[in-house]
Amino acid sequence: MTSTSNRPATTQSMHPAARPRPAWLDGVNPVTKIALALLLSVPLFASIDPVSALVAIALQLVCLPLTGLPVRTVLLRLLPIALFSPIAGLSMLLYAEPEGEVFFSFGFAAISEGSIALAVAVTLRVIALGLPTILLFGRTDPTELGDALAQVAHLPSRFVLGALAGARMLGLFLDDWRTMSLARRARGVGDHGALRRFFSMAFVLLVFAVRRGTKLAMAMEARGFGSGIERTWSRPSRLRLRDGVALLGGAAIMALAIAGAVAAGVFRFVWS
Repeated sequence: MTSTSNRPATTQSMHPAARPRPAWLDGVNPVTKIALALLLSVPLFASIDPVSALVAIALQLVCLPLTGLPVRTVLLRLLPIALFSPIAGLSMLLYAEPEGEVFFSFGFAAISEGSIALAVAVTLRVIALGLPTILLFGRTDPTELGDALAQVAHLPSRFVLGALAGARMLGLFLDDWRTMSLARRARGVGDHGALRRFFSMAFVLLVFAVRRGTKLAMAMEARGFGSGIERTWSRPSRLRLRDGVALLGGAAIMALAIAGAVAAGVFRFVWS
């Protein structure tokens, strides 16, 4: 009789801290997160002003503890958006209709008080549009997203599971790229010709993608995807009260952002 006292501990018992602690937002349905991302983004297109974008960013950062994401992770993911957002404001800075005092003018380009304000507003709005995606989908499981899209949004199962399989394969492509880089370096051909090496490795990766896509399509056909038979799901995905609370919270954030711009007297209706 074999004793179970000497069995190795499971990963869950050995590393309880390795699993992320559940956050409030983890209980929100992924389809609700998509709707919430739209709710936190679309109203910002109604006005080009810095106040509404700043208020939206501030209120979303206040809700950061509900997402379970570390501050450092959010800042690192927001860094590319913050670095490239001034590019969107550059066109406004140079080619917006001059308002107030003109500081510089050359040809069609003119920098004025109004163009500077518009450039700052557009830059902040780009950050405010990108932040909800980082906060809402930073910890979303692709499998849960696929379950929600098929069961709640009622998208075709073939499309949903094909997209899910493609998302799962991104990690394989990264591993393939790393393996090819190490193999070329071991053969002494990975230290020169960076541009040529990039295109040759990209072509090999494209071949891998075509082969895996073909195998995936054949496997899905063999399992009856695309037929008219209704499929069953191992994990149900439903809407709960928490989803309604999340949508109400998003609506409140946008209402406060627009109200702040109106109260400050800087609300500028885009279509007026």
